[in-house]
Amino acid sequence: MTATRQSTDRTHRVHLVLYPGFKALEAVGPLSVMSYANQHLRAAGHAGGYDVTIMASAPGPVRSDTLMSLEASASLSDETALGTVFIVGAADIEAALGREPRLVDWCRRRAFEAERFAALCTGSFFLAAAGVLDGKRAATHWNYAQRLQALFPGLQVDADAIFVQDGNLWTSAGVTAAIDLALAFVEHDFGRDIALRVARDMVMYLKRPGGQSQFSTVLTTQMTGSVGMRDIQTWMGANLDRRITLEDMAARAGMSVRSFTRAFAAELGVSPMVHLEQLRCERAKTLLLDTDLPMKNVAFRAGFSSDEQMRKVFRRRFALTPRDYRERFKTTQVTPAPAATPAA
Repeated sequence: MTATRQSTDRTHRVHLVLYPGFKALEAVGPLSVMSYANQHLRAAGHAGGYDVTIMASAPGPVRSDTLMSLEASASLSDETALGTVFIVGAADIEAALGREPRLVDWCRRRAFEAERFAALCTGSFFLAAAGVLDGKRAATHWNYAQRLQALFPGLQVDADAIFVQDGNLWTSAGVTAAIDLALAFVEHDFGRDIALRVARDMVMYLKRPGGQSQFSTVLTTQMTGSVGMRDIQTWMGANLDRRITLEDMAARAGMSVRSFTRAFAAELGVSPMVHLEQLRCERAKTLLLDTDLPMKNVAFRAGFSSDEQMRKVFRRRFALTPRDYRERFKTTQVTPAPAATPAA
């Protein structure tokens, strides 16, 4: 998306909503993104930027889950015009809900009045408790997804999403995903160039490889205990555009097919072929979101036998076709994909 002169000259009001025990990084991450954005806008001669106000039940210092406190300069109000709202999460979110009934009520009254109302990580529990997420998709920290769904069955929890938009409501995954969402807002408000500069300052991807996956197959691979199994998984990921059989994996591991399958499943909790399919899906999602490649090319580079096979796997795993996935989640401009390296 290309920013116009009008958009780069606009000031966006932002309200960061805190309460005792909030996750510090979820507050400081978006604050840093917007501070960097303001610096780059000024350096480029633009008048726009972010005007941030910290809000809480009462003005004053608000202690986080660390030694750090942030100073709230405003209390929750029904009079304040709301631009973008961020409400952060907490580790013990159910206790926070019990302590903050006023905040739940405020969310109920004001969520749909904001231009954008973003609940970060377990902050989504506040919106759910307020009833404003009923019938909507929502994200949260992967470790709290089942709990959110159990407590609030009227919403649809997407445990694999970095962030989800439904109307003016936004919800994000855990902790650092707050930075991903803030960068997406900067890109929307002031264009890709400013957002990229901020991302580079923070040594962040503008958009994570793998798109929506917050607890990805690649991360799971890094957690595997056995060096030998990690080597096999790394080899699988590096050769996705080739045909890989169970026999190939077992031979590389120097094991029989039966022993390899048993050992692999014991460490990762899934069979080798299921893991391979997960890796292919990760690669396909990255290509769908970060390139304009046709479906056949995406399928080839991800190692599917055809675009039809890829479509069937996506429908089974994500209840979406690859085309639907691209249309739903792609929010940024793309760059040409590098030429594929022919398989040896």
